[in-house]
Order: sequence, then C-alpha cells, then structure tokens
Amino acid sequence: MFAEPARPAQDRERPEALVTGIGVVAPNGLGTRAWWDAVLRGRSGLGPITRFDASGYPVRIAGEIPGFVDEEHIPSRLLPSTDRSTRIALVAAKEALEEAGVEPEGLTGYQAGVITASSAGGAEFGQRGLAALWSKGAQYVSAYQSFASFHAASPAQISIRHRLRGQGSSIVSEQAGGIDALARARRRIRDGARLMVTGGVDSTLCPWGWAAHLADGRLSRTVEPGGAYRPFAAAADGHVVGEGGALLVVEDARSAARRGVTGYGVVAGCASTFDGPDQPRLREAAELALTDAGVSADQVDVVFADGAGERAADLAESRALCALFGPYGVPVTVPKTMTGRLGAGGSSLDLAAALLALRDQVVPPTTGTTRVADDCPLDLVTGAPRKLPELRVALVLARGRGGFNSAAVVRAPRVG
Repeated sequence: MFAEPARPAQDRERPEALVTGIGVVAPNGLGTRAWWDAVLRGRSGLGPITRFDASGYPVRIAGEIPGFVDEEHIPSRLLPSTDRSTRIALVAAKEALEEAGVEPEGLTGYQAGVITASSAGGAEFGQRGLAALWSKGAQYVSAYQSFASFHAASPAQISIRHRLRGQGSSIVSEQAGGIDALARARRRIRDGARLMVTGGVDSTLCPWGWAAHLADGRLSRTVEPGGAYRPFAAAADGHVVGEGGALLVVEDARSAARRGVTGYGVVAGCASTFDGPDQPRLREAAELALTDAGVSADQVDVVFADGAGERAADLAESRALCALFGPYGVPVTVPKTMTGRLGAGGSSLDLAAALLALRDQVVPPTTGTTRVADDCPLDLVTGAPRKLPELRVALVLARGRGGFNSAAVVRAPRVG
C-alpha cells in the first residue's frame, strides 16, 4: 500500500498545486477524451505531411492534427494576428478551463495567470512574413509580424481571452519546456496565486520549420510511419516531428477543495538541470524532482520517458533509469510515439497522459518499438495498455535540444 510521503515542515504550510483541468490538441485526437481513447487503443497520428508540399524533402512524415480547421475554432477577428501555434493553444486553454469548471474572470485582482512554453513561437507566421518581404516588398509584411511570431504570443492571447490578469510568461527550453512551465506555475501557486494555465504547444509544420528540423539531423529517415519513431529499439534512427500539445489548469488545492473538486493529481516535485561537456544530467534532474516530492525511487509506479529515438540518447536515458530503479525495475512508456515529438508540447502531453494514467490506473503503451534493445534493459510497456491497480506516483522526463533536462513527479490526489 502506498504510504503518503512525509513533507518538510515548510512545505506542509505551502499550498499544493493541483491539476483540475486538461486541454489537448494532438495528432491522434482533438480534445482530451478523443486523444486519450486513441492512446489507449495504440492509434497513431503519424502519416504523410499534407500541410505543405513535402515531395522535395528527404523526410515526409509528421504528426498533423487531423480535422483542425483554424477558422472553425478561432474568431475571425483573431485570424490575421495569430499563428497556428497560438490558435492551437487557445483551443487547448478553453477546454482545460471548461473542464476545470472555473471561471477565471470571477477571481479578483491578479489571482489567475498563464505560463506556457514554446520552442519556435509562430514559425508559420514568420515564414509568411519573410515570403511577403522577399517576393513583394516590406509594405506587404503584416503589421502583426512584430508579435504574432513571438514565443509569448500564446500566453498573451490566452490571458486576454480569459481575463487572466496575473503573471504571464513564456518558457523556451524545447522539449523540456512543458515541464519547466509547470514548475514555474507551481511556484506561483505556492506564492499565493489561485489558478494558473500552463503547459506547452508548438506547431512547426511549414517549410521554414521543416528546414530547421532537417538541419538538426535527428529526424528518422524510415518511410513507414508506424516504424519511423521507435525509442529504445536497436534499429532506432531518429524521431518524428508533430504539432500540438496540452495545457493544464493548476489550482491551489485548498481553493479547489472548497469547490468540491478532487482534481487529477498533485504536482509533487519538479526539477531541471543542464548538461555539461560530455556530462548528461537527466538522472540528476530525476533525483532532484523525487527529492522535491519527498518520494523515493521505489515509490515510483511508472516513468514517462523522454524517448529520443536515437541510439546514443536512448542509451543515456536507459542508463539513467537503470541507475535509479535497476534493470527492468519500473514500467516505462513513451506514448509520444503516436504523436511525434511536439517540441514544448511533448512533455506537457506526457504530463496529461501521466495524470490520466493515475485516474484510470493504467499505463498507456509505446508503439513503434516492438522489442527493446539489449543494451536498454527497460520494462517498456508495448503492444497494449498495462493495468496497475496501485498506480499512485508517476515520473515524467524530458530533454530539450541544447542540454535541457527536466523532470516532474505527479501523484494521485488526496481523497477526503
């Protein structure tokens, strides 16, 4: 039976950050319910690129959000001044707030804010501006270029739409960004905020964004979508890029309790590190997050791994996990194999999956990988979901290009 970890005296006085709402826009599901159903069924959203003509590129597979027509979700007055990534974020934020059952405009003063993460800002908007500049002239560049392509455009638009007058900011740490944004939001809750919208969303499926991904050299060259992204497999040759992500509503648990809300889970621990020269520090980030949560390694029930899909990076993560838990010591999963790596949206989508796993007592599967490489002795959940009747604590890991490492511990909410 899981024993509630003892918390330091100073932490017992701090408000707990409770996730009460989840909003998802992903390649294998528009909306949290549709996406989670697809994940548990192992249904992938990877396929041929349709958002632009990719016929001349060496990689033509991505995770696109199906059926997401911007004009059907965003007021027409906002279309000229927003990038696709901001539009996706607005949809995710709306769902998360509605699902939390809270109206931020009812909060007085500066009690509600928004902190999100983005890797590339409005990449597609920026590309259109450059195309107009070089083909027609400066007078054809949109006046909105000055902010629509900026990383902070999404939290700004979310705060305006929902009257979130508290602290707002944007985090840039690539794949680690969703966790880093959550960590900062938790800090705001501890400092007295009542509610924060947080997480990450990215969309870089345009020629400009695609050129950057190709230049990075980490995209899988496998043609078949189902086998292109296979973390911890001996034949892994890179990852697949996707668009989308998840936004979460995080509240002061005491405030949520007064509304009669139990929530999905508590953000118990967060930590970040930065790699040194030839010194990966993912393990240290995980250890710091566990310490922050007051949880020991043997109390962790599941790990949502970063799962880079590159042999060297997979081996490094496997060694970190084995050092923490022992070979095959804890169930590990990488559900992002069904969506591709979503930049800042990747780790926030993993956080959403971890919270729903706590609710439903089930570990979602990893697709693509059918057999783990011999040098990665992990208990990788593949093929089908795995029921875990005592699933109480999840560790979520993420690594961003350039040396970012982040980890978060989420645990089931207290009942009663």
